Order: sequence, then C-alpha cells, then structure tokens
Amino acid sequence: MKKLFIIFVLAIVATIVYAQFTKFTPNQKLRAAEQAVAMYYVDTVNEDKLVEDAIRGMLNELDPHSSYSTADETRELNEPLQGKFSGVGISFNMNKDTLYVIQTVAGGPSERVGVLAGDRIIAVNDTIIAGVKMKNSQIMKMLRGKKGTKVDVKILRRQAGQPADTIDFKITRADIPIHSVDAAYMVDETTGYIRINKFAMDTPNEFIEAFKKLKKEGLESLILDLTDNGGGYLNAAIELVSELIEPEKLVVYTEGRASKRQEAYSNPSERKPLFADGRLIVMVNQYSASASEITAGAIQDWDRGLIVGRRTYGKGLVQRPFPFPDGSMIRLTIAHYYTPTGRDIQRPYEKGDKKGYDKDIQNRLDRGELMHKDSIHYNDSLRVETLINKRPIYGGGGISADKFVALDTTEYTKYYRNVMAKGLINQYAIKYVDANRKQLKKTFKTDTQYVEGFMVTDEMINELVEMANTEKVEYNEEQFMKSKPLFAMILKALIGRDIFENATYFKVYNRHDPIFKEALRLIHSPEYDDLLTPKQ
Repeated sequence: MKKLFIIFVLAIVATIVYAQFTKFTPNQKLRAAEQAVAMYYVDTVNEDKLVEDAIRGMLNELDPHSSYSTADETRELNEPLQGKFSGVGISFNMNKDTLYVIQTVAGGPSERVGVLAGDRIIAVNDTIIAGVKMKNSQIMKMLRGKKGTKVDVKILRRQAGQPADTIDFKITRADIPIHSVDAAYMVDETTGYIRINKFAMDTPNEFIEAFKKLKKEGLESLILDLTDNGGGYLNAAIELVSELIEPEKLVVYTEGRASKRQEAYSNPSERKPLFADGRLIVMVNQYSASASEITAGAIQDWDRGLIVGRRTYGKGLVQRPFPFPDGSMIRLTIAHYYTPTGRDIQRPYEKGDKKGYDKDIQNRLDRGELMHKDSIHYNDSLRVETLINKRPIYGGGGISADKFVALDTTEYTKYYRNVMAKGLINQYAIKYVDANRKQLKKTFKTDTQYVEGFMVTDEMINELVEMANTEKVEYNEEQFMKSKPLFAMILKALIGRDIFENATYFKVYNRHDPIFKEALRLIHSPEYDDLLTPKQ
C-alpha cells in the first residue's frame, strides 16, 4: 500500500514538473486530459463515450450545424441522400402496434412474392413484432439488410367476406430506391407541378424524368414545390438549377476563413437546359432550407421566376464531413453559402446557443412574421438588386418570397392537434381502406376520378370523433366545427394515398394549401410579370 502511494505521489510531481517546463498545445492538453481521466479516475469510465462526449461538447460551442454522429447515426443520416438501401420494399405505418403495409414498391422483393397493400406483418424471423410496442427504427433494422440475404415474415391478411389468414413469406432483400420527387402531375392543361422532398444524389435525374413526362402532357408553366424541403446535397441543387436557368450562370458560391471562394455555375452552353423559358414559380416556407434556399435564391437573383410563400429557414452554412475509421463522423462548418447577388443565406446566430437558434421559427410566429406581411422588417444595409431586372431583394438570412402567403391557422385547433398526436386520423384511414379497398378500386379507376368524386361523409367524421372519445381525447364542439374541413381533407388525402400512390395525397392536399393556390393563381395572372418588373 505504501509503495502504491509513493508511485501515485511521484506521478503527480512528475506531471507538475512537466507542466512547468513544457508548453502544451491545445491538442496536447486535450489528449492529456482524456488520458488522465482514463488512467486515474476513481471509477471505471467508458473511454469511447468519454471521447464522443468531449467532441460533442467542443462542437456545441461552435455554430448550430457543426455536429458529431456515431457510426449508426452516420449511416442513418446518409442513407436517404444516397438514394437507395437494401430491404424488402414496402412503405408501412404502425396501426395499434401492428405493422400495416400501405404500398409495396413496384417490382420490389415484397411485391414479387405476393405481399399486398393492407397486409399486417406480425413476425420477422420468428420474432413477434405485433402488439409489443416495438419502435419503427427497430422494425426497420430487422427488415433491412444486405442485398441478396433473406428474411422470413409472417403476415396476417384480412379480406372482406373471408376469415383472417396467416401466410409465411421468405423475401430476398434487394436495393430499394428512395425517391425525392413526391409528386409530379398536370394541374391543368398547361401547368405542371413537381414536389421535391429533399436533394439527394438521384434528385436531378428524378426531376428530369418527371419534367419530360409532364412536358409530353402539355406543360408550359411549372410550379416547383420546395415547402418543408430541408435540403441535402449541394451538387444536386446546382444540377437542378442548371435545368431551369441559362447556361454558364453563377448558381452559388461558398467562402470561409480557411476556405477560398469557390463558385458553381450552371451547365456549359453546349448543354441546353430543360426549362429556361416559361413561367416558373417556386413554393417555399419557413422549413425550406439549405439546398432548397440555394435553388430559390438562384431563381430569384436571375429573375427566372417567382418565389411564393414565406421566408425560408436560413441555413447557409457549409459542412465538410470528417469521417473516422470506426464509421463515425464530424460534420464541421467551413464556409457560408452565398447567392449570385452575394446574399448570405445563413440567418444570424450566437455561438453555443443552439436552443435560442432552434426557437427562431417560434419567434417568427410570435412576432407575427408568419401571419402578416407588415410584420416583416428588412435591413436596408442588406438590400441588393436582382441581376437582370434590378428588383430590390434583401439578405440577412433565408430567401424572402416575392409574393408572401400567410400561414393559415383558422382550421388548426387544439382538438385537431390532440387527435393528430394520437395518430387517430391515420388509424381511421387504415381501418376505412381495410373495409372498403375493393369497392373504392371498383368505383374510382384513377386517382383523378377519386380526387374529383370521393367525399368524406359526416358519418366518417363522426366515427373518427368516437374513436377519439374512446382514446380519451377531450371533445370541444367549437374547435371540432372549426377543424372539420381539415379533418375531412386529411382523411381524403390519406385514403387516396393508400388506394393509389403518394402523389394522390398532394393532389388532394394542394386544393387546400394557400401557398399552392396562390402559386396557381399567379402563374395564370398578369401579376406574374408585374412582380418580376422593377417598380419605378
């Protein structure tokens, strides 16, 4: 014991002497601190976690978008942007702790073996997943795996007029595409609509394919929907913008303390863009971020089209990935994004104050900015002019709309929120489709017929209310009446998506969406040209 004590004292003395005669660099100091804790701390420590926490703590003192992710988190972050994963090829929902198949991917592994929309998966590889409150992420890990590997699933199938049946399937996993184009359809004889949910590797190709299809159907004007699009790959945004503006135009540039200015241009002149002429409107809102803002900013700066909606999120920081051998990664901010006119997309922030940064959308709501155009105040020092028509536009964070559309909360009530939070609208839609799938398919041969002809009845709404009562959602007559049209619209959209495809949801939803309705009005109005013309 005495010998151990002497060794411990000598170690402390040696450390003090070394510190007096050696000047630590910050890097050496950090490593020495970690080693001291690992070697001498009174209790056993998880060294891996210790290092990860230190990295997170260091990054938390920087900007809001520098981050660290573990190997699993990195894989989950990258997968949606890489455009595919290996799995069984279904889209699903959890309905009362049971996995309910909404759709099978056309030509995918599940469709090939005979899995149908409406089936319930109750077991995977002999593990019961129904009724055990398993997380979606856990189920996805069980269904996904390497291409070519097999997975056993047990399915409960219910068909009208027949007893429920259980069927065992052996499914061979395959590459499943992750689509970033949610919907592409002709709104009227000359106006096309394309909605993009993220900017992934395949987004430009998906956009080109969707546009060419609509062009054959008569597209002359385009509404590009980037609402709620949180961004993704910079190159995907540059490629997409290249199809919408003239060749060899500056799309975006980046610049930082240790990163020299780098400029990105639209395609060279020998590559003709798909749609450099014709009316173009880009729909945005307060959740449109990053690559969405690069796209909207370039369109606005070059006077190529109109931005309709509300000021975008304001995420204009460039992250460079620094991967580690174990699969984890640091995404470190190295520069800012700037639009062609030199506007900084990034909104202001205080280093180390991520909580305050995350409250920005709520602060905009509290200030009235999302509800009233008069509540939006611009800094004259950040005023610039568009590059062709010399219209005044402003920097200072995000892309402001050429035509403001207020957030409509008239039908949104606490009662509606509580019903949604319980997942009851989705559950009712699943139940209704279960009982009426064949009849709906027989009545409505196409989703166009469905959108025009299907009506949500009072009986259906009352059944939803009864379901909410059973789940102890407190009923409020006044709030229910205000939200009734919203309940009906969402129900119709969800049922349509289940019966047909994802695009059907937006065909229903857009008829209710103020931003879309204003975009459609403008694209056929002389006001479109007026807004692109500078006021004298």
